[in-house]
Amino acid sequence: MEPRDDRSAESGEERAVVRPDRGRDRDAEGKARNARPRDGLGRPLPYGAPGVPRAPEGVVRTAGASVDEAQELLRAGRPFHAHEVFEDAWKSGPAEQRALWRGLAQTAVGLTHAARGNTTGGARLLRRGADEVERWAASAAPPAPGGLDTGGVVVWARALADRVDAEGQVTDAAAQAPELRARH
Repeated sequence: MEPRDDRSAESGEERAVVRPDRGRDRDAEGKARNARPRDGLGRPLPYGAPGVPRAPEGVVRTAGASVDEAQELLRAGRPFHAHEVFEDAWKSGPAEQRALWRGLAQTAVGLTHAARGNTTGGARLLRRGADEVERWAASAAPPAPGGLDTGGVVVWARALADRVDAEGQVTDAAAQAPELRARH
């Protein structure tokens, strides 16, 4: 089978390949890497279909760069991809910040689920992420990394969860995107 990849060659990311013996996309090191293109909400599309650019995985960024990139993706209605940025920060950042980044990733996945029509799961993940961010903020000395407005994120996530529960409708991810930093 030929290599399949929807990511650009300029990204420097390992190309994902399909291994006939396993029938799964894997990178050059044998790690599972789904090479199918994805839509803006992270749903896999058929091979060869046009998809949106994917956030490269495993990138170590500063906290500020993580917030900037995630904010841009959220504003573009791509919360699944923002979750991947938060996940990188969670896995590569200081141990004392991991709960914060994990909570932010959960809120992004909650928005993803709500936008995909899974309102029950979306509301649950938005609340779980808000709880995680709030617990972290209560135990950490300010300021939050990257200029994050943790209180604002918590209020946003809980309000959106309540709205999704009450209305039972699909959420427009771009229209419902949070502001990760307080506006001055």
